[in-house]
Amino acid sequence: MTLQLNRNTAPIRMRNYGRIVQDMIAHAAKMEPGLERDSLEVYIAQCMRQRNLVWNRDQEAGINRVKEDIIRLSDGKLTCSSPAFERLLAQPNAQMGQKRKKK
Repeated sequence: MTLQLNRNTAPIRMRNYGRIVQDMIAHAAKMEPGLERDSLEVYIAQCMRQRNLVWNRDQEAGINRVKEDIIRLSDGKLTCSSPAFERLLAQPNAQMGQKRKKK
């Protein structure tokens, strides 16, 4: 007897972020507002920021672009207005995705 796997075959809306990020946003949109949802929003934004740096090395998109993409992918259900997300906005973009040089 073989086991059928349930696969998500829906098209990916933003390929540069991938299906996993899209599924995380869909899961967060279903959650009740609270601390757990806010921390998941911040984690998703960090993942999206890192993936954006991989895809667009020459063009550095800030966290504001990521915030717009989260709102667009969640169809307005996630607002990214928590205090933790505001602290993420205050971080400079240069720190993300760069490795330290060895001496």
